[in-house]
Amino acid sequence: MLEQNLRQKLLEIARRSIEGYLEEGKAPTFAVTEAELVREGAAFVTLTKGGRLRGCIGYTEATHPLYQTVASCALSAAFSDPRFPPLRSEELPQTEIEISVLTPLQEIKEISEIEVGQDGLFITKGSHRGLLLPQVAVEYGWDRETFLKQTCLKAGLPPDAWKSGAEIFIFSAEIFHE
Repeated sequence: MLEQNLRQKLLEIARRSIEGYLEEGKAPTFAVTEAELVREGAAFVTLTKGGRLRGCIGYTEATHPLYQTVASCALSAAFSDPRFPPLRSEELPQTEIEISVLTPLQEIKEISEIEVGQDGLFITKGSHRGLLLPQVAVEYGWDRETFLKQTCLKAGLPPDAWKSGAEIFIFSAEIFHE
């Protein structure tokens, strides 16, 4: 668990990255020395506006320092999520940032291992991949099977693809927002 001051710093990095890009066409650089933030970390950044999704991008593998992952994901969620047009300056004040810091993916063999509300899902089959964060199932009131079906649909697969030949991974996330 990250201490509150580190969570706040990551939220500030995410917001300042978006602001910097809007104002100067590039993200600012950050001087970060806290061990928890310079260690490699996987994360997603979710943007909402008026309670509705406005962008969500992340990395499931920890390949960069956590603070850099958050900065990169914030920019991608704001400007490169293919489901939305790029964020405009006038939208930023109404946009809320949520960060999900992920644990490593863990492959499962039995769906009974999935704890709805605690676990996120990542399903792959062939070239199809889909991921839903732990909070999504809670927000929609899904049970385990509905969560699996929706993750398959997100991957562009039939809803029952999880039953044969798909690889199912779970992960948890430390979730915090502005």
